[in-house]
Amino acid sequence: MDPDLVFVPPNLPEDIAAGAVLPIDKPANSTSFDIVREVRSLADLKKVGHAGTLDPLATGLLIVLVARPATRLQDAFMYLRKTYTGTMRLGETTPSHDSETAVTESVDTSHLSEAEIRDALEAFVGEIEQVPPMYSAVKIGGEKLYKKARRGEQVERPPRPVTIYDACITDIRGSEVDFKIDCSKGTYVRSLARDVGAELGVGAHLTALRRTAIGDYRVEDAWSLDQLRDAFGM
Repeated sequence: MDPDLVFVPPNLPEDIAAGAVLPIDKPANSTSFDIVREVRSLADLKKVGHAGTLDPLATGLLIVLVARPATRLQDAFMYLRKTYTGTMRLGETTPSHDSETAVTESVDTSHLSEAEIRDALEAFVGEIEQVPPMYSAVKIGGEKLYKKARRGEQVERPPRPVTIYDACITDIRGSEVDFKIDCSKGTYVRSLARDVGAELGVGAHLTALRRTAIGDYRVEDAWSLDQLRDAFGM
């Protein structure tokens, strides 16, 4: 990867068509493609992509690749480890494993100790097999799973190997559990919340997620959309 292609606030390249890597702080309730579409409009270029999708409810670091010299680096960025902070709610299960869908089952969690909760998360540190959520872009039978899920279908999803390099609980407020994890490409944090809830026997879903780092790149150094619009004179 060429560090000369990475541009952080407040500087943009003189000729963005020559290639640029733009770390952007994605806001909640926007898709990763929404951000790509906006950068395409601002840069007046079609060749724009990103290196790692964030769910609409998630916020944080999205690496946007502008023009061919940057988009060819997509795989290299994708394989960097990711760092997330987030919150899971124990005792409530949803079909999507996050708060985008309604709670379908509620279970009392008052019997759980903080030690049990911490141990349950730490049990997933290392190389694990993870089943992707039905509400995901994984394709089975040539169709994305979320399309099947929206029709009420359930299909077998083969587990995928991922690595959780580190995981810790940062705060516990009743059934609300804040955490931080470092993980590999392909890790679904929603699935991790689901699996922690299953380990504890109470279910769980993700209520907040923020990607704070991709490799050595940090969200603190990323563009906000307003900063980016200003830099483009929009």
